[in-house]
Formats: sequence, C-alpha cells, structure tokens
Amino acid sequence: MRLVRLRGPRGVEHGTVEDGLVVTAAGTRVEPLDPATLELPPPYALLLPVEPPEIWCAGVTYERSRDARVEESGSDVYARVYDAERPELFLKDAGCRRTVGPGGAVGVRSDAAWSVPEPEIGLVLGDGGAIAGYTVGNDVSSRDIEGTNPLYLPQAKVYAGACALGPAVFVPAEPPAAFAIGLRIADAGGAVLFAGETSTARMRRGFEELVGWLLRDNPVPAGSVLLTGTGLVPPDDFTLRPGMRVEVSVPEIGTLVSTVCPATELLERSR
Repeated sequence: MRLVRLRGPRGVEHGTVEDGLVVTAAGTRVEPLDPATLELPPPYALLLPVEPPEIWCAGVTYERSRDARVEESGSDVYARVYDAERPELFLKDAGCRRTVGPGGAVGVRSDAAWSVPEPEIGLVLGDGGAIAGYTVGNDVSSRDIEGTNPLYLPQAKVYAGACALGPAVFVPAEPPAAFAIGLRIADAGGAVLFAGETSTARMRRGFEELVGWLLRDNPVPAGSVLLTGTGLVPPDDFTLRPGMRVEVSVPEIGTLVSTVCPATELLERSR
C-alpha cells in the first residue's frame, strides 16, 4: 500500500494509490499525470507524504559513500566510522522548515562550490520507533564544506531546501529484502548529466540497527523520518546548479522529482 497527501478542492486530504489512481479519503479518484512521480492534474497538488517533526540522517552506510568522503576530506574519520560499531547520525531538519515535497525546489548554498544530491531510503518511524513505512529522500549536501573539515558537517547539511521527501509512503505487508534506488540528474534543457543505480543490499548496516542507535537515549517523536545513507555519488567534477532537475526513483515507492535553485532564494520566499 502507498499513502499520499494532497491538496484539492476540499483542502488537504490523505489518500492511497490504488490501481494507478490516487483515491482520497472522501472517495475521489484522481488519475496521476505520471504514474511514477504521481504528479496530479489541477486543481490537485501532491504534498509531502508526511510532515515529520524531525528528520535524521545516517551517514557513511555504503562503501561508495565512505570512499567519496575519504577522497574529498583526506581524513580517515569516515573509514573509521564505516567499520565502527556506532554509526554516524545527525539531525537534518525539525518542523519541516528545510524540507520540500515532490516537485519542490531543493537548494544549493551560496557559499558552496560543490553540491550534490544524496538519494536515500527514508524510514518513517511510528510509536516506539517501529518502522511504519518507507519513503524516498534526497539529503542534499555541500561536499566542499564538509570536505574542508568534518566539523562543518551541520553547515554542509542543514540549510534552506536541503531535504526532499516523497512522493508517497510505502507500507508493505512484509518488510522488503532490499530496495533498488535510481538517480537521474538533467540540466534545464533535459540533457542527462548523471544517472546511476544502487541497492540497499549494499548497506553496511541494516535499517533496524540504525533505528536502534537513533533511539538510544534519544526522545525521537513518532512520525519522524530517518534517512539511511546514500550509495550513489556523482563524479567529482559534478555540482548541482540552479535549473537542474533531480529524480530519485524507487520502484515500490515512486519517483521523487526536485528542481534546483539557490538556497538564498528559498529563504527569501519563506520570509
């Protein structure tokens, strides 16, 4: 089952995806313009599938991520945390002030020269930290800022438009063995700049293990999301620029689409 939130003539509604249609709680059936992105025709608009009180991230959970972080920083701290018992965990957002939904704009910092998307599986946490569902996440990052000094990680990770979630929450009857994750980045004219695929089967740590560490002595509220790390890293000569389009696809969940714009512009809009 896939769950969505949308805005329509009745205001904000919850819905499900059934036989290719979005069915609202009131019983209205809406055919998406695109079955992968679940983009809806006017007067409907797809929203964040959940509004997490907190969004957390796990870092260096894939070997590819470990290698990229070591290369950019020249530090062994990433290799050490990859092999350590304790994972890297950090707070990405609270109150959804820096998070956008499907079709929204993610930001790039004005003081960063090297920004990248990080496609990830997001765990939607229920009461007691139980995994209630899965969504697609994009943990946008400024690699040059973190690479200068690992202590700059909060500035590299936390800013306007630094996170995107959607388009749906997948609630399976049984936990899946693994998720395939695809990333596609195109310029404003539609030319593909980067494309790649990975699988959560390549993760160093399991979902339940990451949740267990997150909840250790930490009062994480129900409805929060834990992003579980990325295994897709564009080449070092790539950086996100305004006007680009980022697509993160997970077959069971859908395709999360984001445009790119300056974080300064997003901040001005919010004011």
